[in-house]
Amino acid sequence: MNRMKKRFVKTKRLLLKVHRTFLMTLAIPLGVCLVSGFWSPLHAELVDRILAFVNDDIVTLYEFNKAIKPYEARIRSLGYPTENERKMLSKIREDVLNQLIDEKLADQEIKQLNLSVDEKEIDSTIERFKATNTLTDEGLKDALDEEGISVDEYRKRIKEQILRAKLVNRQVKSKIVITQEEIRAYYESHPERYGPKKRYRLRQILMRPPTGAFEKEKAEKRKQMEWILGELKHGKPFADMARNFSEVLAEEEGKLGLFDFEELSEKLQEALRGKTAGEFTEILETDQGYQIVLIEEIVETPAKKLSEASAEIEEALFQEQIKKQYEAWLSELKTKSIVKRVD
Repeated sequence: MNRMKKRFVKTKRLLLKVHRTFLMTLAIPLGVCLVSGFWSPLHAELVDRILAFVNDDIVTLYEFNKAIKPYEARIRSLGYPTENERKMLSKIREDVLNQLIDEKLADQEIKQLNLSVDEKEIDSTIERFKATNTLTDEGLKDALDEEGISVDEYRKRIKEQILRAKLVNRQVKSKIVITQEEIRAYYESHPERYGPKKRYRLRQILMRPPTGAFEKEKAEKRKQMEWILGELKHGKPFADMARNFSEVLAEEEGKLGLFDFEELSEKLQEALRGKTAGEFTEILETDQGYQIVLIEEIVETPAKKLSEASAEIEEALFQEQIKKQYEAWLSELKTKSIVKRVD
């Protein structure tokens, strides 16, 4: 057995909420890349072009590339099989272009309504962000540098977010009322969320066959995992084996964090069902590769009373209504607008 240690260096990045998003951000979990023709790498000689007309405005290839670039590395870093990755990128490309079109429409409404933001509002928003994330000025600058964003660009994006929040307030938010009856009905219909529950603190050992690997290479990885499983069953500490052999989160000794059971994939739920703290799964074959998962700790929490959950439920219902009504408002706005995508 080759004991060469393979380490995955996890880049710890602060996920700054400074990208092109609305207050109720589109569900774009990961990201996408530079494009050719429509979707391939952008070469230096490629002239910027129009991807969509939005009334008297346009969405350009440059804007698209800029919006989509931060997401690509995130998807590619997860090591999904080629076909899965291709489908994810294709879906997100479509979502990003739609998002840019929606932003153009929103910005046009902001201009028509003469909404504005002053420097004090931007400063206040940044200070709240720093306080929430326990950041100093230097820490914020370091995080921005890591994301490749200048302070001026960051302030510009904060301004855009504030303006869009004001638009939401004006067009949607002020018209939403959540009643106590709605809060109680939500509480009673979600016992899995507010009843007593168990949370699972997990570690993993993961080995990935190379992208496009042949059956022989997959079999070799499987054999390595079988050896690791055997060592674990003979009492070797899971954290040590994760640190020495896992290809992801090795430096963190395989720590995944704390999860509600319902947050886990069906395959992992099935593998962990009935197990107690200190027990681990057999080898699992997933989109990520070959995994062994350990239950490090089971944390039991009591049920939440309605009075304890009320504020959280009201916010959840509020955000749900904002999203629903904003989408309806935006859909109606589109019927009154000229939106044409360029193939």
